[in-house]
Amino acid sequence: MSAVNEAPAGAATVGQRPTAAAKKDRPPIWQRSAFYRYGFLIVILLLWEILGPLVNPIFFSYPSKIAVAFVNLTLSGELIYYLLQSLQVLFYGLSFAIVIGIPLAVLMARVKPVDWALELPVNALYATPMVALVPILVLWFGIYMTAKIIVVFLFAVFPILINTYQGVRECDKNLLEVARSFRSSEWQTWKEVLLPFAVPYIAAGIRLAIGRGLVGMVIAEFYTTISGLGYMITRYANIFEMDKTFVPVILLMFLGVTLTALLKRLERRIAPWSRADT
Repeated sequence: MSAVNEAPAGAATVGQRPTAAAKKDRPPIWQRSAFYRYGFLIVILLLWEILGPLVNPIFFSYPSKIAVAFVNLTLSGELIYYLLQSLQVLFYGLSFAIVIGIPLAVLMARVKPVDWALELPVNALYATPMVALVPILVLWFGIYMTAKIIVVFLFAVFPILINTYQGVRECDKNLLEVARSFRSSEWQTWKEVLLPFAVPYIAAGIRLAIGRGLVGMVIAEFYTTISGLGYMITRYANIFEMDKTFVPVILLMFLGVTLTALLKRLERRIAPWSRADT
């Protein structure tokens, strides 16, 4: 029999049903069907649209009315103006959390005196409800951007710090031994071994930090009440315009989901060995 007529093991020829091995390699139907991913959300929106008008509009709204409010707020420029203010605070707060949290975590994991000195204050701050610190920070730094950036930083830095620390501590000892055998410097060990190994942990920490950072941003804007999406929420809630109140709330949800999805895509690109799709 010629090699042309031979089929690889487990492969299905024309007219034959897929083998068990081929079926096993296919993802389950709930991963291949968009209905399983978005169907539940569509059902919720339909029920909301049907039942929403039955509730007193002073206390509730529904999707079609919220969509109209979204268009009006966008065309007036108000939504874009406050969104850009919030994004600026979120960007600086998350950036400082990443730039400070990752190196500090690696330093704590690698240098025992640093770990011993910082473990107690880090655990104490992490256990402290950050909401309780917001009025103090506003009192110290005022109602402008500095206070809000610090609030976002404090909300976001600890997931990054703790996850990165855990990832570095769990680094394969054999990899570190190989680095030592090649007389790698501490910086080379950080760059070539520790950080690549800890990428899935760092990405998980940043995903958590995005959600916590959004919460911190909105809480800070509640207290300052002069700018951002948080200000929009309190402003329209106080005058019982619920359709406009829901617009920034839904936008914040969309922002969190979008940033998390972008981070997963980035993780798959820079660390294809990690399971970023889970």
